[in-house]
Amino acid sequence: MMTQEEFMDVLAMKRVGMTYTEIATETGYHPATIAKWCKEGGPPSARTVGDEDRVVDPRWADRLNSLLIGNTSLLATSLFEIVRAEGFDGSYPSVARWVREQRGPRFRRADSASVPIETAPGVEAQFDFADCSAWSQRVGLGPVLWCFGMVLCWSRWRLWWFTTSVDREHTFEGVVRFFEAAGGVPQLCRTDRMGALGQSQGRRFKLHLPTLEFARHHGTEIKACQPGDAKRKGKVERPFRDLRESFLEELVVTGVPDDLAGLNSRARLWLDERVHDRRHRTTGVAPIVRFASEHGFLKSLPPRRFDTDYVEARRVHQALPFIEWERVRYSVPTDCLGQLVEVRKPVDSNDLSVLSAGRVVATHRLADVGTVEVWDPAHRVAAELSALASTQRRHLQLVREPAPPTTGSVGRIELPGGDFDVAPPDLARYESSDLVIESGDLG
Repeated sequence: MMTQEEFMDVLAMKRVGMTYTEIATETGYHPATIAKWCKEGGPPSARTVGDEDRVVDPRWADRLNSLLIGNTSLLATSLFEIVRAEGFDGSYPSVARWVREQRGPRFRRADSASVPIETAPGVEAQFDFADCSAWSQRVGLGPVLWCFGMVLCWSRWRLWWFTTSVDREHTFEGVVRFFEAAGGVPQLCRTDRMGALGQSQGRRFKLHLPTLEFARHHGTEIKACQPGDAKRKGKVERPFRDLRESFLEELVVTGVPDDLAGLNSRARLWLDERVHDRRHRTTGVAPIVRFASEHGFLKSLPPRRFDTDYVEARRVHQALPFIEWERVRYSVPTDCLGQLVEVRKPVDSNDLSVLSAGRVVATHRLADVGTVEVWDPAHRVAAELSALASTQRRHLQLVREPAPPTTGSVGRIELPGGDFDVAPPDLARYESSDLVIESGDLG
């Protein structure tokens, strides 16, 4: 439709003697349209629609306003999904136009043009972490929250996994979960320069030995991007915008899960319904459709799952049946005293296992901060019995009552009454000659 500015240009061209056909060629409109608007004095006024005829009528406008007041960062896609679930029968563009009228355009013009980097099926996957701690603190879910994301670059099929750490064990666990969910391994896994995986040496990034072992175990290559090369890893970075601006903000309206398990379950459903089953803006095909083709290009999973648990060796005390884990003492059987044991904790569990000679001898639930020691009741009973027996052997003596005397027993002689003859003593053995004792004095 011709704007008022364009019509003023048409009048200027008409005044210099140009024909309607020449003006139409210059402006791109039909000559009849130019002639009609020149005779009528200008283009027709913009069409007005009454509130009762609008798709977003006052009822739905009030509902959208209430959602925006509660959360000003909700996107038009999220608003449309919420009101559609409540009975709205209009289209997404209707909601998007209404939102744009309320708060203006979302993005500014880019500084330069960009061209997507394409990869063949099964060649590359990208992974990274997104910090969701601010959102988690705002909704009361916890002080720390990270989301591991990984995507197949050709099909755009992706996985999100919420956790509380970005260390090496959690990174390996996220990648293994992606391989298992995809049913195969790509040729290359690209990420940024994670300190948990390697060490930067100028432009070179040297992978740690556990990272090399992880890549060898799965038959893939782990490659880090160069500093400042965000575009190379954009296929996993851009979806994090959907995570923060759509998924997490929608949870504020629809209800935040109570724990990480519930949050991960909701994330899987959201990806299946809102990402994998819908036409991708760049490829023009739903990711689940492309994934069905890309799956055949992935390498097979290794026969044994990579061990992503925390595993450390501990020496049990010589006298106390304890091992220490994160400054808390946990009990073990008394027959493990002084022995070297293995302590194991899965990354997605709070259970702590103690193994001796490859056999699990103790299992504990991780204690809260500030706990000094944790006892297994059976370990405590066995330790107390062992300590009591040792004390009896070393320090206690058993006292028995003496037996009653018997007649003729050795040690005491019973004599009848009367006088008895006693042999005189041999006084010659005494050195003193002044002492004289008569035999009659011995009475």
